[in-house]
Amino acid sequence: MNPLQRASLFRVIFHLLLPLAAATAHAGTAAAPERWSAHRAWEWYNSQPWLVGCNYLPSTAVNDVEMWRDETFDAKTIDRELSWARALGFNTVRVFLNFVVWEAEPERLKENFRHFLKIAHKHGILTLPILFDDCNFAGRVAVAEPQPHPVPGVHNSQWVSSPPLALVTNRAAWPRLERYVRDLVGTFGKDQRVVAWDLYNEPGNSGLAEQSLPLAEAAFAWARAAEPVQPLTMGAWADFQSPLSRRLMELSDVVSFHSYDGLEGLQAKHRVCREYGRPVWCTEWMARTLGSHFETHLPYLKLNQIGCWNWGLVAGRTQTYYPWGSPKDAPEPKLWFHDIFRADGTPYCATEVRFIKVTTGKLPTGGL
Repeated sequence: MNPLQRASLFRVIFHLLLPLAAATAHAGTAAAPERWSAHRAWEWYNSQPWLVGCNYLPSTAVNDVEMWRDETFDAKTIDRELSWARALGFNTVRVFLNFVVWEAEPERLKENFRHFLKIAHKHGILTLPILFDDCNFAGRVAVAEPQPHPVPGVHNSQWVSSPPLALVTNRAAWPRLERYVRDLVGTFGKDQRVVAWDLYNEPGNSGLAEQSLPLAEAAFAWARAAEPVQPLTMGAWADFQSPLSRRLMELSDVVSFHSYDGLEGLQAKHRVCREYGRPVWCTEWMARTLGSHFETHLPYLKLNQIGCWNWGLVAGRTQTYYPWGSPKDAPEPKLWFHDIFRADGTPYCATEVRFIKVTTGKLPTGGL
């Protein structure tokens, strides 16, 4: 074949393949899941009750690794404590999953999560799961092994990130992270007991800052590819004007944020979130020593129909009733930082519990 014939053959092949390539590219684009429209988000949101609940770990778990490992999954305690949550009028809980547990025993993690959903549903409680998390109070790498005991007096002393922080910026590890997201969202993405997906808790924490943004964006893409029926969110938590925070709000179906501030601080953050024209949730709040109280904040959250999850339900191995930065062997604080009940179900503050029940409608207004 001479050069002229070869060139002619290449042109014929090119023109034959061009329509197929274009069709393939168009199909890929058309199939790519997109962020919900604001109309769809509001339509979905208006079909929900006012979501009010807490961030939850059983009091017997020191972190989310211990919560979900098969050897330490404590269904009995979860059942008992979620009954207390429901008695408060709570209808939802936000729970942290952990990548290292999934990677070590994916089917057991999913079975335990399925069991958790069954227990929560029995109590009329919807679940908001979290897949990634940059918080690492323990300062060590998460492993799917027996966890250390809490350091006495120290707030959340054994909390570890998901995934280990080194994987956040290691693109070679991302196929493992993608399988994790696709597996969990693919398995539970049409489960009506899952209210939504909070894909990444506080991206950029533990000193990562903007380095976490690429993984945050990838998590949205992976989760959307699994085609869940629930909305996706990722909460702004620091400097709401930063590129990272803005991007999280731009990508979320329902905008969410964290606020451990006094009421004016929470209101200011809420105003920023409302700019996106979407429903708004506050997925972490309530720190008594910082001026974030049920009595001051819960009425505002209810009035504005802001779904809200305070930090903590039962004082336990996470020791989050101690404040951030509490030293080893610190005595129990007179004013608890987080949490509502002692491990035996006794309220930390009976009047506070009555206030919660009145606000959620579990007690009549005269109950105060």
